[in-house]
Amino acid sequence: MTQQHEHQPDESNIVPLRPEAQPNPGVIDAEIVSEEPRPTFNTRRLPVPHISEETRQRMADTAVELRRASAPYVVTGTKGALRHTLYVPAGAAVVAKRIRDSRGTSRYERLLRVAEAQQDWDRLGEWEEREARARQQRHDRHMDWLKAPAHLAKAVAVSAAAGIGLLLALGVVLAVADGDAGMVLEPIGAAIDTIRWLWWFGAAYGALLLTGGLGLGVLYLWDQGRKHSAWEPRWARPVQRSGEGEPVTPHRVIAALSDLGLSTLRKKLSELGEESAQLLGPVTIAGCGVEVDVTLPTGVTTEEIKAKRRKLAENLDRHEHELFITTAPAARTVRLWVADPGALDEPIEPSPLVLNDETTANVYSGQAPWGQNLRGDAVALNLWQKHLLITGLSNMGKTAALRSLVLWAAFDPSVELRIADLKGIGDWRMFRGIATTLIEGPTDEHVIEATHMLEAGVREMERRMQAFDADKYPDGVPPNLEGFHPVYLIVDEAQVAFMCPAAGEGDEEFHDPRPFGGSKNTSRYFMAARKIHNQGRAVNVVLWQGTQDPTDQNLPKLVREGAHIRASLNVGTPSQARMALGDNAVDQGAAPHELKQEHKGTVVVTGAGVPCQQGQIAETVRTHFVSGTEAVEVADRIKALRGERATVAEIEHEQRDLLADVAEVLGGEDKVKATDVAARLRKLARGYPPYADMGGEDLRDRLAHFGVKVTKVGVLMVYAERVHAALAQRQGGNP
Repeated sequence: MTQQHEHQPDESNIVPLRPEAQPNPGVIDAEIVSEEPRPTFNTRRLPVPHISEETRQRMADTAVELRRASAPYVVTGTKGALRHTLYVPAGAAVVAKRIRDSRGTSRYERLLRVAEAQQDWDRLGEWEEREARARQQRHDRHMDWLKAPAHLAKAVAVSAAAGIGLLLALGVVLAVADGDAGMVLEPIGAAIDTIRWLWWFGAAYGALLLTGGLGLGVLYLWDQGRKHSAWEPRWARPVQRSGEGEPVTPHRVIAALSDLGLSTLRKKLSELGEESAQLLGPVTIAGCGVEVDVTLPTGVTTEEIKAKRRKLAENLDRHEHELFITTAPAARTVRLWVADPGALDEPIEPSPLVLNDETTANVYSGQAPWGQNLRGDAVALNLWQKHLLITGLSNMGKTAALRSLVLWAAFDPSVELRIADLKGIGDWRMFRGIATTLIEGPTDEHVIEATHMLEAGVREMERRMQAFDADKYPDGVPPNLEGFHPVYLIVDEAQVAFMCPAAGEGDEEFHDPRPFGGSKNTSRYFMAARKIHNQGRAVNVVLWQGTQDPTDQNLPKLVREGAHIRASLNVGTPSQARMALGDNAVDQGAAPHELKQEHKGTVVVTGAGVPCQQGQIAETVRTHFVSGTEAVEVADRIKALRGERATVAEIEHEQRDLLADVAEVLGGEDKVKATDVAARLRKLARGYPPYADMGGEDLRDRLAHFGVKVTKVGVLMVYAERVHAALAQRQGGNP
């Protein structure tokens, strides 16, 4: 044996104890074959001679497909069976609750909580009286039950004696009639037989009757549980079909509120049960949707509901932008406006400016048609002495919305328009021949011209304030006062002006180093806008601005706060919404940041002159879209109505003689205030750039080049004698 092991060491079963003693393994040439497992469903148990491998594989595949196809039905069927089974105890709970409510005061307690939550003190007192009566009635019933056994025994004894007496009397009548004394007991015997038959029937068919009655009772409980309970867990509920297009009912609103994920709200609504509908006002049709006020239970704030806007909208089978939540006038109440599915994506009717060929306007007493609110009501703005600001993201319809208001104002012949389009791609080109000033372009030079336009507006404002006779007009500037016609300064893409880096202009003698852009006290555009905002309204000098993507840099706080009407299209963040509309409007529910990119032309607007719903300070408006082609057609009608006037852009190369013009406007007067002379020059040559922004001091400086001295006697005065002397000296060949 020992020798055999020595001669065949490789065949021995030896396991080395030391790793270093293990020989290096050799390379084995082999092929790895992996067999993918497949479900066979016991097909390999079939006898091999009778079933081929191909048939077995086909049977296995068929079994797998059958299982996959049947799995959803099995799951749905299991859920349905469990759900319908549990409807029975749920119905029992519903019936038990009804019995308890009918016998107790829990129902009144719930109604008392609802009335208290709604702060309806009259109804609260009424329910307290009813609860007191119900308690007294329940006490009376309890006392009756204490006396019931004695009364019942007495009633049974009296009824039995009366019944036996009646049967005996009937037997006596039968005995007399038949002449047979044995008939006296026949009625009693018949009664005993009837009782015996009833006993037999109950013993024979009682189980069947009991089973049928029990089945009907279970069916009734199942029906009550199915209709009136909301107990089932989410995993057991059937797959819900899309509720799109279904009407918004009180039940749907309560269910949507219950599923918001607010535990306090859900608990309160669960306690109220069917009485939770008392928290809702009437569901009324409001334009292309419905509106309902919801009084919140104690412990739930309006801010919590607003924060769940997206979830509440989806619970009502709506998109987020199809639900608007605002604060109602009543305390602890939110107002829900729910749009019809897809209604906000449909265009509204064209602007009246396009449809009505006989449009007229009066900025003093009229209102500019701008669009429709979410309820489908027409929205028109009062623009008399109102500064305006409209902002939003790029390509949202800001220019078209602003332009439609300007087109309406242009139908008033008394209105003077001065327009600076700092985009310069022709959006305002149709106002040539209507506006006295039209600047088009995005460069620094165009910003400088726009700044000059605003500074000219400031000088016009100051002239009017100095010329206004407050003693004659104690109620302010009346309509149609000569020299005080409405002047609208419109700057589109105003953010370009605020961000302009240009600074300084003029020669060495009259150099002005101040920057044109920025938001400092030395920024010319900013300060001109501030001055007009502060005092321009009183003398009919008004500033309208359109900006995009507002920030503190391209739309300073002092400028945006100076607008009477503030409108915002879609903006990116809540902070931008506050910049556009102000903190008060956003705190009251205005939410332009929740508009969608596809809602071009939809604005949230607030301020004086804006028609809002009762208790609201902002309105969501779907503005009428006036295309560029339509705007040109409307502008042609405006020109035909008011007559085409020269625009600065068309006469920018005209040259005029200042001395001759001053002499002409002085007429036969010896001396005239410099500001009045400047105003007369603007009237003489409407739209002439050197006169358009001229004030009294500018006129003094320019006349000084001709040797005409303007003396200040309280105010700057231009003397006709000096002007005529300068003209005569120039005609004589002297410089």
